[in-house]
Amino acid sequence: MTTFQHLDIPTLQAWLDERRELALVDIRDPMSYAQGHIPGSRRLDNDSVGPFIDATPRERPVVVVCYHGHSSQQAAAWLAGQGFDAVYSLDGGFTEWQLRHPHRVEA
Repeated sequence: MTTFQHLDIPTLQAWLDERRELALVDIRDPMSYAQGHIPGSRRLDNDSVGPFIDATPRERPVVVVCYHGHSSQQAAAWLAGQGFDAVYSLDGGFTEWQLRHPHRVEA
């Protein structure tokens, strides 16, 4: 069974600093996303997931962000099942990212 991996915040920070090519998706509600999100992330919902899957190379790492790192695990497992090679759920979610990196949040 295809599965996802857990990703900690320091690793994501390093990947972003290295400008590593990845797909960073945020599954929180539209208002929360609009109020603040990790730079470079795109909001993913039921309407946008189809085009995202069609447009994203399967070998590109996908990092899923939610509020606290819980619902992102289900979304990451589902995306892994769509054939992506490497799917990650961000442990601690956006809440922990914002706490550790308040200067790395954009609205």
